[in-house]
Amino acid sequence: QVQLVESGGGLVQTGGSLRLSCAASGRPFSYNANAMGWFRQAPGKEREFVAAQGRNGTISYSTYYGDSVKGRFTISRDNAKNTVYLQMNSLKPEDTAVYMCAASNSGSFDYTRHHTTAAYDYWGQGTQVTVSS
Repeated sequence: QVQLVESGGGLVQTGGSLRLSCAASGRPFSYNANAMGWFRQAPGKEREFVAAQGRNGTISYSTYYGDSVKGRFTISRDNAKNTVYLQMNSLKPEDTAVYMCAASNSGSFDYTRHHTTAAYDYWGQGTQVTVSS
């Protein structure tokens, strides 16, 4: 069974930075092959796509970002640590939300499917990010 554990959330001021981590473990999850994503959900709002990274038999990973975070957030991974990161810069109060990482065991990776929650099979518990004004 795959387990995902997020960490790194907290309270920051507007314009600040924060890096979230998501550690993956378990079987039969293949960290190198499976797509990873970040979503967020603010109170009273629907779950929103933040970022995703994956590949389809290629050496390089492809990445996608939600419109609201493009140019500010960066998704990356350290395969040796089975960890995916979300670097968040220039944070705004609108970024306040619970951030969740997710893993997809789909055999293909593309934006059409992987910017939606339905594409993901495993979810972390979430970590709270609060940006003060």
